[in-house]
Amino acid sequence: MARKDKRVILENLEVIDAGAKGKAVAKAPDGRVVFIDNAVPGDVVAVQTHKKRKAYYEGSAISISKYSEKRTEPVCPHFGTCGGCKWQNMAYEHQLFYKQKEVTQNLTRIAKVALPPIDPILGSEKQYFYRNKMEFSFSDSKWLTLEEIKSDKIIDNRNALGFHIPGMWDKILDLDICYLQADPSNAIRDFVKAKAEELKLSFFNTRNQEGFLRTLMIRTSSTGETMILLQFFHEDEENRKLLLNAIAEEFPQTTSLLYVINSKGNDTLYDQKIELFYGRDHIFEEMEGLKFKINAKSFYQTNSEQAYQLYKITRNFADLSGTELVYDLYTGTGTIAQFVAKKAKRVIGVESVPDAIEAAKANAKLNNIENVEFYVGDMKKVFNEEFTNKHGKPDVVITDPPRDGMHADVVAQLLNLGSEKIVYVSCNSATQARDLALLDLKYKVTKVQPVDMFPQTHHVENVVLLEKR
Repeated sequence: MARKDKRVILENLEVIDAGAKGKAVAKAPDGRVVFIDNAVPGDVVAVQTHKKRKAYYEGSAISISKYSEKRTEPVCPHFGTCGGCKWQNMAYEHQLFYKQKEVTQNLTRIAKVALPPIDPILGSEKQYFYRNKMEFSFSDSKWLTLEEIKSDKIIDNRNALGFHIPGMWDKILDLDICYLQADPSNAIRDFVKAKAEELKLSFFNTRNQEGFLRTLMIRTSSTGETMILLQFFHEDEENRKLLLNAIAEEFPQTTSLLYVINSKGNDTLYDQKIELFYGRDHIFEEMEGLKFKINAKSFYQTNSEQAYQLYKITRNFADLSGTELVYDLYTGTGTIAQFVAKKAKRVIGVESVPDAIEAAKANAKLNNIENVEFYVGDMKKVFNEEFTNKHGKPDVVITDPPRDGMHADVVAQLLNLGSEKIVYVSCNSATQARDLALLDLKYKVTKVQPVDMFPQTHHVENVVLLEKR
């Protein structure tokens, strides 16, 4: 017996909000919430649903009978297909409004703690071309647009270099242009694709696990340096050198040209050997005279200019006088630790990734910073009473955990320590709010500052100052 199709069309829905993961929000006639992929608050739309649950629908707008005043014309020709800049059709001031609202609602509804007035969100000076790192994938079976499917034109060349289509792990959108990373990013990507086709090099097929070219990574820095890394599925020395030499000749200003031979099932780099082809194996980022060495595997905030603003807020919230012992939890490559070090007596950074700690130590040496120490360890295991007895009770704790927030054991240890201040940097205000509720036992929230790191997307960072009661 065939399953009953539960998809329905909901007519004349007014979009009333922007919700989690960038989806627009409306109410259905039956009272359910409707999460919509491609609409803007203020639109009146017809929605084709594709998921129905007890409390909500999910769907896509198939027609718009009234356009919102909050709309703006997307600049990118790939908008709506790519999925990377879901809010490009919403004017920037309204993006900021909904990001601020998300932070406020999460801290109010989830944390349920006393809050000070939340400072207005700090917008990004650059709304496009702000990213310092982009990763593109090669494919021999590119995603066809609706226009291409409907046309009579026979498409013989299915090669693509671009982004994964959301929900389609084996389909790549071939890019004409991307507005996220500044020059020479687009020029490099376009040249690499054209040269690869001229040399008749095979593009990767994810489903069959075959082909030569896998991925292209481009990193740029505020110092004007550029890193290019090509990932190959197998070694073919002659063709590899032909392509890499062509890139070096076309872009002689490139600081670092690298490659990887990766024949495993996925294209992650963390366990791969990076080979240097031209230049040096790293680029430099700079902030207030501090230099940070960035290699192919390094984590660094992807919006350099806003990272500087974020770190200044963190330092201001810490309000150091030069006498304090500071712990920097989830320190990564130690950027925040080094940024605050000149205003602290001593800073101790803890991070679970060994490569990141090695980079942190190297950068501290490069910057002649002698009052920082870095340690490797799983935070919930290493951050305990034995650790603090050995290194001292911190006056200030800075914590910048991943999206999942802090482990309950880490929160418990913070409560046990009872430091005077905690500065909590978060890329997910929902898990941050959960942790604030636990910390409320001993701490009160005294400052909140949202920061927009990623214009044209729904993502928002938030910095909170907690002070001991």
